[in-house]
Amino acid sequence: MSGTPDPAGAGLAGRIAGHARRTPDAVALLDAHGTLTYAELAQRIATTASGLRAAGMSAGDTVLFAVRPGRDALVLGLAVMAVGAVVVVADPGAGAELDAARGRLVTERLAAPRWLAAESWLCALSARKAGRTLLRRLGLNLPALSDPTLRLLHTGPRLPGLPPDALSAASLAHTEPEPEPAGGPDRPALVVFTSGTTARPRAVVHSQATLLAGADLLGEGLGLPAAPGPVVVHSEQLMIAFAFLAAGATWSVAPLPVRPKRFLRDLRRRRASHTFGTPAALARLLATGRLPDTLGTVLLGAAPVPPPILRRLRNALPSARIAVVYGATEMLPIAVTEADEKLDHAPHGDLAGHPLPGVTARLNEEGELLLRGAHLAIGYLGDGPIGELNTGDRARIDAEGRIVLLGRTKDMLIRGSFNLYPGLYEPAVAALPGIAEAVIVGVPDPLTADEAVVLAVRPDGSVPEPELLRSLQRELPRTIDHAALPDRILCLPAIPRRGRTEKPDREQLRVLVAKEAW
Repeated sequence: MSGTPDPAGAGLAGRIAGHARRTPDAVALLDAHGTLTYAELAQRIATTASGLRAAGMSAGDTVLFAVRPGRDALVLGLAVMAVGAVVVVADPGAGAELDAARGRLVTERLAAPRWLAAESWLCALSARKAGRTLLRRLGLNLPALSDPTLRLLHTGPRLPGLPPDALSAASLAHTEPEPEPAGGPDRPALVVFTSGTTARPRAVVHSQATLLAGADLLGEGLGLPAAPGPVVVHSEQLMIAFAFLAAGATWSVAPLPVRPKRFLRDLRRRRASHTFGTPAALARLLATGRLPDTLGTVLLGAAPVPPPILRRLRNALPSARIAVVYGATEMLPIAVTEADEKLDHAPHGDLAGHPLPGVTARLNEEGELLLRGAHLAIGYLGDGPIGELNTGDRARIDAEGRIVLLGRTKDMLIRGSFNLYPGLYEPAVAALPGIAEAVIVGVPDPLTADEAVVLAVRPDGSVPEPELLRSLQRELPRTIDHAALPDRILCLPAIPRRGRTEKPDREQLRVLVAKEAW
């Protein structure tokens, strides 16, 4: 395998090519279709990149990417980056309003997308009225398919309804590899949308260099070996897979949607040594069945972890390492802390741990945590470069130099893997008949680690309350995105306010609705 092209020497594809030269038969990926060795994975990335160039993709092109994490997403995404094009993660579950806002931002600040990479089944359904109706019921939407300026690049079999000029990613992988420079490692490579303090979506821009630096740092924080070995991580998270692949480990792909019974079955069958999940996902696993003894490390992240879940994990796997990863889309990871240390510290704040090597942490005058590091994203679309990350988290640095989180300064709510911007939907709800004011807040559930979304409305008195609630249940699915629909709706005589500006006091409202909602 010594002749395998290195399509992106400074990126993850280059690291994979290096593993392929040294240990070609080591297993890189394991899924329902079988295995891919590092030699096979490197070859597919290189040939796919050559096929994309032959099809007309150029450095600097923008590629909307709607492929679920797995072997297709890994090969195609890394091949796009190897060409020097930019992967823009398009979430079909984001909803029409959020999707439109994100699309405008990309077009205005990066470049009008030339390509759409998506799964064939999603494209085929989106091409038909009945299919689009079904997708809406599932909370999915792919409006970009109707854009005639986009060239479709599909994974999976060719299905009826796909455009005539659609390209199959699998067919591209048979192209003869031709090494070609992809540009510097510091140019834009990946755009991921994340939450903000307002309804305006923000697009985080990573380079190949920042992605690989973050992968290496996470591997170091988890103590992964520096060469291929018997480490198997079972997860659906592509960014977690990057860290393990950078270290030469095996990614056991958990297919989406994640179903607890299937997840547990695959953990056992594939003898996974590591797994990663959100607190809510791991709570569902614990409620579904027994975690296998092969698990030596359980990683949690992406949301605050309630102590009861850590205790349940510790009881279920008394000999395993249970660790919590603190990070952000702009900078992953920031710190890793052990469950026992976190539990001991629980009454005194949420312990995130020592900043990882190379991470510089400080607090501003308001107590917000600010961070720097080599893996910090290169910028936000529309906002220029990021010199220092404003995390939106209030924190303190203790006498041992550890980060202790004290709460979020952001209004963003976390619902599973969906980040909900209240300001994007509140005006539309408030415009409905009978509503004087609408505020969306989240109420943490200590048993599931998720946030229940509560819509608090102040009626204008024109409609009786029972009738108003029935009307909201009927109209909300037509008014706001599927993933933003509230779990509970409460009618309140007044919305708490704060300060001279008399803005809604969301913290006080959370306390109030928590008493009313459960």
